Amino acid sequence: MAILEQIKTDLHGAMRAGERDRVGALRLVLSELQKAAKEGGSDELAVLRRERKRRIEAARAYREAGREDLAGGEEAEGELIGGYLPAELSESELEAIVRQAVSDSGASSAKDMGTAMKHAMAAVDGRADGKRVSGLVRAALQG
Repeated sequence: MAILEQIKTDLHGAMRAGERDRVGALRLVLSELQKAAKEGGSDELAVLRRERKRRIEAARAYREAGREDLAGGEEAEGELIGGYLPAELSESELEAIVRQAVSDSGASSAKDMGTAMKHAMAAVDGRADGKRVSGLVRAALQG
């Protein structure tokens, strides 16, 4: 079942169960997915990653402003969205992918970081945060 259809099904279930917070979050995600589809973007996973990242950043901003109540809501929405994404790579799996990407790209120094990152991010396919990948690529190129 496509992600869009799964979210619609979950939305109807949440509406029947009277879960107001979950309904609000699912409606927002559904709206973003439909907007992306209308604009020609068919990558549902990219939309979900973007929306999850927005929630995480908003929660961080609310925490810095001392608004724990709002931060908790944003984190809950981020976790809900994350439930529709594929599982994150473990550290050892990610290290193996980065080592392979560095060798495949022929990167040998920090100057080749962009080439190595391009190969690594293609292999990771959104299953890890870019910051994690970047840190591992940088460490691999430094020795």
